[in-house]
Amino acid sequence: MSEEFKVEIVNPEKSFLTKEDVTEVVVPAFEGEMGILKDHISIISFLKPGIVKIISKAGNENYFVEDGIVEFKNNNLSILTSSIFNLSEIDKTKQQELLKLAEEESIKPKINDQAKYLIDQKIEVLKSLN
Repeated sequence: MSEEFKVEIVNPEKSFLTKEDVTEVVVPAFEGEMGILKDHISIISFLKPGIVKIISKAGNENYFVEDGIVEFKNNNLSILTSSIFNLSEIDKTKQQELLKLAEEESIKPKINDQAKYLIDQKIEVLKSLN
C-alpha cells in the first residue's frame, strides 16, 4: 500500500508547486512544527514564518514561508501563502536582504505584539539559514 499523498502550494501569482509522491511534510504551524503523513486527521492551521520540509520519493525540498494557511483533508495537503522561496534557489544576498528588511520592521515604534512576534520568528529563521 502506498504511503504517498498530494501536496499543492499556491501563492498569489500561481500554483507554486504540485507533487503527488510526497511521503511527509513538516510545516511551521503556530502550534509548533507539525509533521504530516498519509492518513493524518483533517486539519486547518495558520503558518508562522519558517521552513516547509517536503519529503518525497524524488528527494527532499525545503521552502521558506512567511505566513499562510495549511489544510490537510482526504490525503491532500494545501498550503496557501503570500510569500514562499525555495531554499535551494535563494542566495545569500537575497537572504541578507530579507533579514535586513525584517530587522528594520521589528524596530518600528508602532508595532503591535502579534506583528512583533511574527517578525521575530522570521528573523530567527533567516538567521538560522546561515
